[in-house]
Parts: sequence; C-alpha cells; structure tokens
Amino acid sequence: MREKDLLFDTILTRSFSKNQQKRLGYGAFIACLFFVSTLCTVFKHCLSPLPTMELQLSVDTGLRMLRVTETQKPQALSSTTPTSISKKQAISDGSKIEETVKCKKQSRTEVCELNGDVRVHGKSAMILAAITSAFSGNTTWQMRPYARKRDPGAMNRVREWTVKLDKNGERLENANFSRCVRNHSVPAMVFSLGGYSMNNFHAFTDIVVPLFTTARRFNGEVQFLVTNKNQAWINKFKEILRSLSNYDPINIDDEDETHCFTTVIIGLKIHPEYFHELTIDSSFSEYSMSDFRRFLRDAYSLRTAAVDPRRRRRPRMMILSRVGSRAFTNTDEIANAAGEIGFEVVVAEANTGLARFAETVNSCDVMLGVHGAGLTNMVFLPENAVVIQILPIGGFEWLAETDFGRPAKGMNLRYLEYKIRGEESSLVRQYGRDHEVVRNPKAFGKRGWMAFKATYLVQNVTVDINRFKPVLAKAFELLQTQSM
Repeated sequence: MREKDLLFDTILTRSFSKNQQKRLGYGAFIACLFFVSTLCTVFKHCLSPLPTMELQLSVDTGLRMLRVTETQKPQALSSTTPTSISKKQAISDGSKIEETVKCKKQSRTEVCELNGDVRVHGKSAMILAAITSAFSGNTTWQMRPYARKRDPGAMNRVREWTVKLDKNGERLENANFSRCVRNHSVPAMVFSLGGYSMNNFHAFTDIVVPLFTTARRFNGEVQFLVTNKNQAWINKFKEILRSLSNYDPINIDDEDETHCFTTVIIGLKIHPEYFHELTIDSSFSEYSMSDFRRFLRDAYSLRTAAVDPRRRRRPRMMILSRVGSRAFTNTDEIANAAGEIGFEVVVAEANTGLARFAETVNSCDVMLGVHGAGLTNMVFLPENAVVIQILPIGGFEWLAETDFGRPAKGMNLRYLEYKIRGEESSLVRQYGRDHEVVRNPKAFGKRGWMAFKATYLVQNVTVDINRFKPVLAKAFELLQTQSM
C-alpha cells in the first residue's frame, strides 16, 4: 500500500506543479461538496415522515376520495376542516397540495369546499369544478346546504344542488352555461334561507351561528350565494350579513349567468352532534360562543358587555310578551311583583326590528319568558345576566334544557326556570283538571310530536305570583355578584 502511494505521488509531482496540485485539490473538495448536496436534495422527501394515506367514503352518493394526513397540516388545507380530502396527490414539496376537494359529512350537516376552477350556475342549481388528475368513485353528488339534514320538514324546503367534478375542465367547456360571465376574486359560500329560517330560534341555530363559524375566518372577503330567496330574512339580519361579508348577497337561484370562483364552500358548519343548539364547541371550531356574542355586540353596536351591579340603582328586567300562544295572561301582576323586589321592568315584544330589539335586550339584566323562540334573543344579553324560562305543562323539561338552559350557561349567563302547575295553564280551562292532557302529559305525549305541538304549544300561562316570587328574589340576588 505504501508503494502505491509513493507511485501516485511521483506521477502527480511529475505531471503538475505545486500550484496546480493545490488548485486540483480545492476543485476536488468543492466537487465533493456539490455531489453530497445534490444527493440530499434528491432524496429529501425520503428523509421526512411519510404521509399516512387512508381511503374514505364521503357524501351521500358514495364519492370515494383519498385523505392525506401529515405530521403538519398542509397550508392548502383549511385548519378548520378536520376531514380534508385531496383530489390531486401531486405533492411537490411535502406540504402543498395544489388542488383539493374537501368534504365533511356529519349527522347534522354536509360541507364541501371546492378549490380551483369552480363555476356556479343558479338557474340549473349546478356547481362544476375542474380537476386535473385521475380519481376513482362517483364524480357527481347532490347537496342541500342547510344545517338540519335529518329533519325532512326542514329539508323539503331547501333547494337541492348538484356538484360535478370534471377532469381537465372538458365538461366545463362543453356545457352551454359554463362560460364565465362574472368572475369573482373572493371565495363564495352557498347556503339556504329555506327550512325553518323564519322562526327566530331556527334562524339563529340553523343559519346565523353556522354562518358565523364558517365565514368569520375570511374577514369579510367572501361572497354569499343565497339559495331559497328570502328577502324578509335578509332584511332582518342585514347587520349580521354586512359584518360577515363586504359584498351584497347574491340570490343565486335567479342567476342565469355563470359565476366563477377559485374557492366555493357549499353548506355551513355546525356543532356535529344533535341536541346542541345555540352552541359553538371550541373543540370543533376555532371560535367560541363568547366570540360569537362579541361579534353580535360589534355588529349591532351594543354598549354593555357584562352586568355591573354598580352601574345603576335598580336592575332592569325584560318580560317577553307574546301574542297568540304561550303568552302571560297576568303580565301586570308579574311586573308589579318584580318591581316590589327591586327591579325596573320593561315589557317588550320582538316585533320592533332586530337591531332595535337587540339594543333593548342588551340594556337589561334579566330576561323572563315562556319557553319559545323569543328567548333566543338572550344572545344579546350582557354576560352574567339572568335568564328565567317558564316551563308550561306537557313535559318541557328536556326541550327547555336543550334549547335554552344549556345554551344560556354556555353564554356565561345565569339560568333559572319555573315549572308551572296545571292550574297555571289555560289547558285547565279548556280540558278540565281531570283530563289526560292536564293530569298525565307524559302519557299523552306518546301520541307523537304533532299531537304534542297541537296541544301543549298553544297554551297560555297565568303565573301563581306567590309561587313565583322566590324565583324573582333569586334572580335579584344573583345580580348582586359580578362573577359567575
């Protein structure tokens, strides 16, 4: 080995001068570094954690898509979409998915986000999206963009939309309505104002709250495409729409022109579990109910964020007035009793326009009402305020807790309830004390929802003041403490 080294040195000495030998050595060293760097670049993807691939069935039509789950979420995928489904598996740098279709199917709603060349044609209720890679499964499915999909009564009032994925945009070019007439530079959201939207409770639970959780991240740079045109709803909630979008909503059903976007979201996000009304669970959303109530205060310029017992001498109580059913028949007696305890009393009905009514609610420390949609306006109460829900006869306990009891606590409100007796219900005068409707509501309720609705939702309430006074006193006591 030593002889070979000497021979190499002799040849090198004879062939090159000392300066040339040095230059040759430097060049060889630089070449080695370049070679090693090239190897690391080429095989970099092999050194990083491999994504986990799993096949998943999405949306009702059985559309099979490939989900990519990585150590870190790709930037192209929304961090608020737990189930991100990629239609193109070309991942150039290990973190970027160039083209995606993301759908999430839950028990209450379906939401799909389409990215790329997406075209919306209102008259035909068609949404076309171009993709550039091969995939398996059905490329066409239907959606009704309303967040109560297991309720046929609601969904029958919601227009059905067809979503089609088209490879290389061939169908987009051939369709007679596919030519882009109106190009938009912001994402679009398609949602319905059908269903039960004209009921105040459902307007908030099915649309307003889901609209907030879905659209808030765009900071106003989003175009609302409304299906099931409902101008009365738009007029009522115009402050909310303006606060979530910088653009006037488009009644898309009337549009015969094709609208083109780079992102279209169909449907609205909602708490994935049934019986969680007026709720935003931070484990399922980047927002909370506190964020939503703060948003409402900003949208309606409401002054009071939280109850402060030092703010005024007499706390203010709102008695919700109703016309027709589940109304108080002795409102004046209730108001007098509350006044004796120390409340300033306001009797109001939610028919003055939402903005004005929201301001009135926000000026109060207590809201009192019979179970019904009017109690939904507790969303405008300041934190630490008190909600008193009156439960009519008929087994309202579970319904009352689901619709308003648990949501009130989730809004940092104090919650009290008062369950009336048979003699406090108008049903006693209608049926008599010994009738099954009054005597055994549980047994009568087994006849089904329609029988329950026709019987117990139409009663009025005459509160027994002596029984009710301790509840009023408890509400007054709770307001003397600032914290929950």
